[in-house]
Amino acid sequence: RNLRGPGAACFLFVGRGDMAAAPAAAVSGASRGRRSAATVAAWGGWGGRPRPGNILLQLRQGQLTGRGLNRAVQFTETFLVERDKQSKWSGIPQLLLKLYATSHLHSDFVECQNILKEISPLLSMEAMAFVTEERKLTQETTYPNTYIFDLFGGVDLLVEILMRPTISIRGQKLKISDEMSKDCLSILYNTCVCTEGVTKRLAEKNDFVIFLFTLMTSKKTFLQTATLIEDILGVKKEMIRLDEVPNLSTLVSNFDQQQLANFCRILAVTISEMDTGNDDKHTLLAKNAQQKKSLSLGPSAAEINQAALLSIPGFVERLCKLATRKVSESTGTASFLQELEEWYTWLDNALVLDALMRVANEESEHNQASIVFPPPGASEENGLPHTSTRTQLPQSMKIMHEIMYKLEVLYVLCVLLMGRQRNQVHRMIAEFKLIPGLNNLFDKLIWRKHSASALVLHGHNQNCDCSPDITLKIQFLRLLQSFSDHHENKYLLLNNQELNELSAISLKANIPEVEAVLNTDRSLVCDGKRGLLTRLLQVMKKEPAESSFRFWQARAVESFLRGTTSYADQMFLLKRGLLEHILYCIVDSECKSRDVLQSYFDLLGELMKFNVDAFKRFNKYINTEAKFQVFLKQINSSLVDSNMLVRCVTLSLDRFENQVDMKVAEVLSDCRLLTYISQVPTQMSFLFRLINIIHVQTLTQENVSCLNTSLVILMLARRKERLPLYLRLLQRMEHSKKYPGFLLNNFHNLLRFWQQHYLHKDKDSTCLENSSCISFSYWKETVSILLNPDRQSPSALVSYIEEPYMDIDRDFTEE
Repeated sequence: RNLRGPGAACFLFVGRGDMAAAPAAAVSGASRGRRSAATVAAWGGWGGRPRPGNILLQLRQGQLTGRGLNRAVQFTETFLVERDKQSKWSGIPQLLLKLYATSHLHSDFVECQNILKEISPLLSMEAMAFVTEERKLTQETTYPNTYIFDLFGGVDLLVEILMRPTISIRGQKLKISDEMSKDCLSILYNTCVCTEGVTKRLAEKNDFVIFLFTLMTSKKTFLQTATLIEDILGVKKEMIRLDEVPNLSTLVSNFDQQQLANFCRILAVTISEMDTGNDDKHTLLAKNAQQKKSLSLGPSAAEINQAALLSIPGFVERLCKLATRKVSESTGTASFLQELEEWYTWLDNALVLDALMRVANEESEHNQASIVFPPPGASEENGLPHTSTRTQLPQSMKIMHEIMYKLEVLYVLCVLLMGRQRNQVHRMIAEFKLIPGLNNLFDKLIWRKHSASALVLHGHNQNCDCSPDITLKIQFLRLLQSFSDHHENKYLLLNNQELNELSAISLKANIPEVEAVLNTDRSLVCDGKRGLLTRLLQVMKKEPAESSFRFWQARAVESFLRGTTSYADQMFLLKRGLLEHILYCIVDSECKSRDVLQSYFDLLGELMKFNVDAFKRFNKYINTEAKFQVFLKQINSSLVDSNMLVRCVTLSLDRFENQVDMKVAEVLSDCRLLTYISQVPTQMSFLFRLINIIHVQTLTQENVSCLNTSLVILMLARRKERLPLYLRLLQRMEHSKKYPGFLLNNFHNLLRFWQQHYLHKDKDSTCLENSSCISFSYWKETVSILLNPDRQSPSALVSYIEEPYMDIDRDFTEE
């Protein structure tokens, strides 16, 4: 899901698909996606060394080429029975032969359903064994039943049977029962789990994938359909378009809350952009090329799908209610167990199944109420599985159940918040009080303390980044980051008392109140003693040094400060000890994580920018030369991580030097950091390294800030009419390093790219202007002056590159 930073590497909900589903023996000695002759020979009971007449090889060849043998119907029953005695195919080819005969258009499907009932347990036992064996990391496992079922055309036959209702005969639509559909879906899913390549083949049948959505209208088939769709979409090369799903709005509107929560697992795949270079690690050159291509092609499938969902009446409102639903309001035992009626197809890693099994065993040992699992297909007249009248679902399971739902719902809301309709989504989730609702859940559900009974995935501990608890926290922080980033609705993270505090800070400082604060609808803010931002700060300060949450917490708080610098916002956070906490993490705990350090440096820069009080607090904390040297070591260890702080301090220094104020003068003379940055050799050292560590071909969204920081240093030098001096010093540094022309040629290329990248992007240019308080026209003018081709210009880069080393005409986009 494209998360960045600690905790991003692995997730709870990973589609099983083909990669995870192939049995170990099936891929031994052969690449994934095909089964070698040696492998076929190795599977017990199938005969010895394969020969030209081997029926299994002929079937597989026929399926691959579309010619020759490829289905059970092409054999006589006598032949299949005789062959089955030798090969032990469990009678599956004969059953498929009967299934063909009883599933024709004019059949009443009664006998057809009986045959499915015979086939189902043969495959479900293997699927359950696969889940169990996979967890035990068994290396030698074979699943011949599902393989034989697919090899003799069972998968294609079930697809045809399921889609029979789409065929109209003499104006009448054929119908098959929900029970029969459920059997077909369960068999298909179990085959996908155990046999490689099946999921991908189903994914290629676009009409079938679209048709599957229509089967979710029935509660009896919803779970099986949703689980199968999720796995299919996980391996589908091209994203499905939701606007092609018949009656999508009616379908989604008729879902109950539990179905909608499960449906979000599918939506997570359909509304997220596929890998098109949006990750921080992709180069900007590649991203720009992709964006140009996208513009010519029109909206992406993900954007179309987002728009389709937002057009459904009440969709976002229902998601907000799901996200903020308290545990006590969640589904009770009976309906939760109803979802587990086909428990062998439920969820990745069988998390819920395993947890309930463990609870049942524990309770049985103490002769207390136990949970009774129904055999597949068993049900009462009311559709509920047989359960003990004393069955009770423990509170820990209710909490885990709710966490797993909220994970997917928060993800969908987060993606919608970052899409083209961002303002529309913002307006709706504010109106439906998502933020106050999450605030009320913060202590009891989102940031609850781990207990000894907390449920985690197999083979993982409670601090593993894969556990549902931790994944929920990360998803929650990503949502806060997306919600606050450059949007005036960010003040909904506060309560009324905290908003009054912001007003009081502005009044005391004799500065105008921020307009967004004045415009905030007080009926939509957090209630209770503390707002969501304050709660986040509290847990942030208690977080262990090695915690993976530090990165996400800092990003979420930093997003609250992004945009036009607000003195009141900074003071609100400074009064709560945020600056001291960040400095403790950077200096005293000597944080080693590059991602966490970068997030702390970025947050520190936003917190201190143009704020005299923040620099006074900094100087009070960094009160010895030893501490200051540790701080500088952290900054200089990676300028890619710390350059935003260097930029903010440089901009602040420039503003302070132009102010006539005793308080400012005192800070300028006392603050070690400002004194250090004010020295020209320091600025030149930063400038040289910033330009040297980036190149056009390696520019990403993560390190392009180094280019902009170098430009800030030169723009401020230009204001003081010192630009030629800085360029001359760069030239001398090049020669001293014995690389004449290398740095300035590289910088020339970078600035040419800067023009291409920023002059056509309104959003990016606005961000540069707001964060630096330098008009974008001044940015553009400075870049133009530096790129001036006139070698007589004292502010042009070419004036400082000697002729033999000139290399500025290459087309870097072709490299």
